[in-house]
Amino acid sequence: QVRLVESGGGLVQPGGSLRLSCAASGFTFSSYAMSWYRQVPGKGRELAATITTVGGTNYADSVNGRFTISRDNAKNTVYLQMNSLKPEDTAVYLCNARKYSIAFWGQGTQVTVSS
Repeated sequence: QVRLVESGGGLVQPGGSLRLSCAASGFTFSSYAMSWYRQVPGKGRELAATITTVGGTNYADSVNGRFTISRDNAKNTVYLQMNSLKPEDTAVYLCNARKYSIAFWGQGTQVTVSS
């Protein structure tokens, strides 16, 4: 059974930091590109960051320089380190695994940036 379980979300003040984790199981984690998406009610899902199977990374312009995606294949886990958080980063953050046309999604973790 495929599972992607996000954790690490919460309430943080502007300028603060959070580290999200996504624990994967039920598939060959190292063979999949991993991404973090974020979604705000009433808006589309936005791709925030991607890490390939060989460690290459890509970021949305809105988070570039503030967020860092990483993966630990030994732990089947992908991380998103978020620094200098802004109120506009408030969203549900979802973990995604993708290989060719196969995609798996987690349930998401809420991040709220507010004073």
